[in-house]
Amino acid sequence: MVKFYSSTDTLSYPFPAVTLAYFLRYPNPYSTHVVSTDTISRHYDPETQQLTTVRLHLKRSKLPSAVLRLVPRSLLGASASGDTQSYILEKSVVDIRNGRMDTESRNLEWTGVLSVVERQSFIRPFPEAEKDAQMWKGMENAARRHGFLAFGPDAKVQDTGESTDVHSSVTLHSHIGEKWRKKRAPEDGGEGEEEPPQKVGFFNRWGTASLQRSIEMIGLKRARRSQPNAKEGMKVVLERMREGGLVAVLEGMRKDREAILHGGHHHHAFKNSRSPNDDDD
Repeated sequence: MVKFYSSTDTLSYPFPAVTLAYFLRYPNPYSTHVVSTDTISRHYDPETQQLTTVRLHLKRSKLPSAVLRLVPRSLLGASASGDTQSYILEKSVVDIRNGRMDTESRNLEWTGVLSVVERQSFIRPFPEAEKDAQMWKGMENAARRHGFLAFGPDAKVQDTGESTDVHSSVTLHSHIGEKWRKKRAPEDGGEGEEEPPQKVGFFNRWGTASLQRSIEMIGLKRARRSQPNAKEGMKVVLERMREGGLVAVLEGMRKDREAILHGGHHHHAFKNSRSPNDDDD
C-alpha cells in the first residue's frame, strides 16, 4: 500500500544558484528542527559531468501524535516517547551537462511504521550545456566557477530572468503489521512464531491493511502541509544569495544557527516548519 503526493513549481533563479542553495539550505528560518548536516561522500565524474553527494541530516522529530494514537506503544519501542532525534539520508546528483539535479531523501527511523521517500528534480528549462559545463567541478570554489557569484563585498546573483523548474514527489509506505504477519505465517511447513495476545488482538481488530492506509493518509496530509514551508526555506537562501552572494548566505546561516541554539523552539524567532520526513500533526 503506497500513498503518493507530487507538485511542480518554478523558482525565479538560475539553475546554478538553485543547486548551490540546495546544499546551503540548512539552517534557515523555516528549518529550526535541523540539528546538523554531515557529508558522507562526494564524487565528481569528469566523463558524465555528474556530481554525486550523500549527506546525513540529524533532525529533532517525532512520530505524528495521530499515529501514536493508532498504534500501541508496545509496537513502537523507543519511538513511542515524545520528542527525539531522527536521521534523514539524502542523495543528490547534479548533471552539469544536461542542466538537471535529482535528489532523494528518506527517513532511517521508524521505517517499520512509515517509510517516507521525498524526491525532487531541479531542471534548467533551456540548457546551455557548453556554457555551464565547467560550473560544477566539485563543491570547492563552486560558486567562483559558476560565474554568477563572487566573493567580494558586492557579490550578488544577477537577476537575468532565468528560472529553474522544480518537480517534487513524496512516496509514503507503511509496513506496520507486516513483521507480525510474516511471523504468523508458517515457514517451510512449520508453525509460525506466536505473538503476544495484545498484538494479535490489535491487528485482528484493526486489520493490517486498514491500519496501513490510516497511517499513510496521516503521512500524506503532513507532506502536503509541509511543502509550502520547504519552498519558503529555499527562497530565503536564494534571496540572501541574490542580495549579498555567498557571504550573505554564510552570514545568514551563522545567525540562524545561533538563534536556534539560544532560542530553542521559540516561534517568535522563526517560523517553524518540517519536511515530509518530520513530524507534523
